[in-house]
Amino acid sequence: MTVYISQGNYSRDAIVGMIERPEDRAKAVAALAEAVGGKLLDYYVTFGDSDFMVIIEGGEDRDESDTMAALMVAAATGGVANLRTTVAVRSDVAKEAMQKAQNVMAGFRAAGQQG
Repeated sequence: MTVYISQGNYSRDAIVGMIERPEDRAKAVAALAEAVGGKLLDYYVTFGDSDFMVIIEGGEDRDESDTMAALMVAAATGGVANLRTTVAVRSDVAKEAMQKAQNVMAGFRAAGQQG
């Protein structure tokens, strides 16, 4: 399953709203992930360049674009800005990719190199 790590910022209006009506946003994000067959692994409020970090595992039976669509819905509400998403790959999957790349390297010529 694909893991998505998203970070972003809350809009000023969102922050004012959360102060007026405090809530655990993890519940809303979990419901959004579940609506597309995914699962919220973790939700953090962060300090620094981003206001939050969300880790979602995409659904096995769904297209990866479903999970990305859910993230875009969250951003499109106007409560989130600067949404950045990174696809995370487990180390065992990365190792498999490296082994496949090893086989491909034999027949590949980098730009500008003579072959």
